[in-house]
Amino acid sequence: MSLLKLRLSMYGTLAVIIAISTLFFAAVLSALGAFNIFFLAGLVFIFNLLQWLYAPKIIEGLYHVRELRREEAPRLHQLFDRLVQKIGLRDKPKLMIAEMPIPNAFAYGSPLTGNRVAVTRELLRVLEEEEVEAVLGHELGHLKHRDVQIMMFVSVLPAIFYFIGYSLLLSGYFGGYGRRDEEAIAPLAIGGASLAIYWILSLFVLGLSRYREYYADRASVSIVDDGARKLSEALAKIVYHTGRAKRRFQQESGLMNSFRTLFISDPGRAEKDVEALAYHGWRRLSDQALVKEIASRKLTLADRIAELFSTHPNIVKRIRVLQRLREGKA
Repeated sequence: MSLLKLRLSMYGTLAVIIAISTLFFAAVLSALGAFNIFFLAGLVFIFNLLQWLYAPKIIEGLYHVRELRREEAPRLHQLFDRLVQKIGLRDKPKLMIAEMPIPNAFAYGSPLTGNRVAVTRELLRVLEEEEVEAVLGHELGHLKHRDVQIMMFVSVLPAIFYFIGYSLLLSGYFGGYGRRDEEAIAPLAIGGASLAIYWILSLFVLGLSRYREYYADRASVSIVDDGARKLSEALAKIVYHTGRAKRRFQQESGLMNSFRTLFISDPGRAEKDVEALAYHGWRRLSDQALVKEIASRKLTLADRIAELFSTHPNIVKRIRVLQRLREGKA
C-alpha cells in the first residue's frame, strides 16, 4: 500500500465516520426532538472525555506501569532520545516500563499527564536492541500522528449511537405499556436503527485503527535505519512469544485485552496467530527465516473476515507490507 493510498484511505474512512454520524444524528433529532437526544449525546461525550483524560492513570494501574529511570536503562534512554529528535516531537514523551508477562509496547497520554511510551519488561528481554528501536519508532509515530486523540474522537461517535439506541429501545419497550402499540413503534424503530449505525460505525473505526497501525509502521521505517527489517522481526517475535505467554497466563488474558487498541500488536489475536501460523519448532529459525515463513502463509477467507473485526492488521499482511517497504516497492 503506497503512502498516498494509505493517507487517502485513512482520511476517507474518517470522513465516512463523521458523515454517517452527522446525517443519522440529524435524522434522530428531527424525528424525536432535540433536547433529550442532545442531553444524552452530551452526557456520553463528557463521559468519554473524562475517560480519556484519566485513562493514563487507569492504564498504569492495570498494567503496573512506572517511569523508567535513566540510570536503570541508559542505552535505551539514549536510543529513545535520538528517535524523539528524529521524528520531530517538540515535547519529549516519558519513557515508561510495564511489568507485564507479554512482550509489547504502547503509546498513551492526555492533557493531564502528557504523552508517554511504555515498553514491557518482557519486550526488553525477548527482543534485540535494534528491534526495540523499531518498536519505539512505531509508538512515537502514533504520538506524532496524534492517534491517541483521533481514535478517542472517533470512538465517541459509535458510543453516542449505542447509548441513544439502547435508551430508545428501553423507552419504547417500557413506555409501550398503557399506550397504543403504534406509539411505541417510533422509539423502537429509531433505537434499532441507532444500534445498527453503532455497529456500522464500529467497523469503520476498527478499519481506521488498522490504517493508523500501518501509518505508524511507516513512521518507524522512516526514522530507524533498516527499520522495515527490524520492525518485521520484532512483530514476528512479539506475536510468537505473546501467544505462548497467554497459554501460561490465562487468568490475565482479559486484563491484557482491556486496552488492546494501544498495543503495537493485539494480544487478543496472538494465540490464534500462533496456532494458525504453525509456529511449532520455529524457535530454531533465524529471525529473517521466521519473518519469511509468516509472509509466505496463504491468507484464507476466514483470515480476511476476522481482520474486519480486529483493531490491528493481519500479521501476515502487515509483515508483507514491511517487506515491500524494505524492497522499495511500497
